[in-house]
Amino acid sequence: MTNKGLFITFEGADGCGKTTQINLLNEYLKQKNYNTFLTLEPGGSDIGKNLRQILLHHEGFVSDTAELLMYLADRAQHVEAVIMKNVNEGKIVLCDRHIDSTVAYQGYARGGDIEKINQLNEIATQGFKPDVTFVFDVDSEIAQERVGKNKDRMEKEGIEFHKKIRFGYLELAKKYPNRIKVINSNLPIDEVFEQVKKIIDEIL
Repeated sequence: MTNKGLFITFEGADGCGKTTQINLLNEYLKQKNYNTFLTLEPGGSDIGKNLRQILLHHEGFVSDTAELLMYLADRAQHVEAVIMKNVNEGKIVLCDRHIDSTVAYQGYARGGDIEKINQLNEIATQGFKPDVTFVFDVDSEIAQERVGKNKDRMEKEGIEFHKKIRFGYLELAKKYPNRIKVINSNLPIDEVFEQVKKIIDEIL
């Protein structure tokens, strides 16, 4: 690995198990003496914490355009204030959700213009891309069961919405096979992590 760090993103529909896996990888890398930085979207910056509260817990109507632009505002601040800084310091930045979430959720699931979303992501990130992205693929029914009863605004959307998200992620993986690695997340946690470890060990 060079002096420049790495930027690794974790993606998937709600209930796919990515948050468990990001924590496992963080511990694994620390044990190997890598300098890691754990973050998330939305909410990885000071401004982002406020946006996260609105995006996931606002009770009233939120227009699709407002939702999209809030996610992008969160990302623009996060990339410039947090992600780039830590990667340039040589850290391995592990991020729970990033650009692909917006394409999958606001594009494929909400029916937004994917070409436009890609352009907006490009502006928000200043063209700064993840080195590798893990997509945790799981049957939509299983994912919904895993989420449980305390659901946020996104998790409350119906099963059809989450099936579209899953489809979107798999389409993205076909489009960017060098960056996006699909992980079978229907398996037990340790078997899922073995898949992650194998890819990380090859990269490092």
